[in-house]
Amino acid sequence: MRTTLTTVGLVVLAAPPGPAADPVRLTTDGSFKQHLHWSPDGGRLYFTRIHQGKMAVWTAAADGTDPKRLLPGHDTPHFDAHPSPDGKRVVYVLDKFEGTDGKLQLNACAADGSDDRVLVPHKAMEESPRWSPDGKSVLWVSTRGKNPDLYTVTADGKDIQRLTRDPAYDLHPAWSPDGKFIAFASGRSGRQKLWVMNADGSGAKKVTDGEFLDAWPAWSPDGKRIAFASNRSGNYDLWAVNPDGTGLVQLTDHPGQDTSPAWHPGGKKLAFVSTRAGGSDIYVLDIE
Repeated sequence: MRTTLTTVGLVVLAAPPGPAADPVRLTTDGSFKQHLHWSPDGGRLYFTRIHQGKMAVWTAAADGTDPKRLLPGHDTPHFDAHPSPDGKRVVYVLDKFEGTDGKLQLNACAADGSDDRVLVPHKAMEESPRWSPDGKSVLWVSTRGKNPDLYTVTADGKDIQRLTRDPAYDLHPAWSPDGKFIAFASGRSGRQKLWVMNADGSGAKKVTDGEFLDAWPAWSPDGKRIAFASNRSGNYDLWAVNPDGTGLVQLTDHPGQDTSPAWHPGGKKLAFVSTRAGGSDIYVLDIE
């Protein structure tokens, strides 16, 4: 059965399939990890890791082997890397860490860590950068308007556009695969929920309900589902929902904390970070 989301023009499945089997553990070191993303070809993972007391961007092969820092020359914290659609550039958050205050800015570098340049200089807290599907712009969260809102900037660092202006916090943005819509987490209805809006910031619609915290939306490659982390089961597990709010299904059910979902480009696997083994590690779940 299919249903049409008339408010934003999407055709979505009414009941998304669930997980096919138990997740496979990819890393075993247990160090803090977050901000998980796949390379466009599915060959590597990008993630934030705290190792030997330093927060940095790391990459690893799709099976968890060959872990290495992307930018070993950076001594100050840097995190939340997102690769461009062609895999040639990576945008990330750099903390200049001047004095006792962190000064976050957005940088972009080549996929091998070279050619590192400032994309959005520090003006406020600049976080959660996400390349658009066409690679022409970057979506991110900034507090330059006094509270977290969503903005875009062209790939060359020009033409900054503000997309949201709600007094509530707007966080964790994610592009739809066709670039026409943006999913994000927001407290504009009270509790933090998932919302979807047009790419220009118009037509915002709430996707999830309830007295729970929903965060970190990740759009499936076919555009039919949004995976997210929620504590609606009593602790943080992974869930999926259609962009119109129908078809809610639980993907993981474990006493550990499951967060940071990331769809494999093929759409049949979902990587995530979990504390189910005690530390913080990366797992992959097959999706039917």
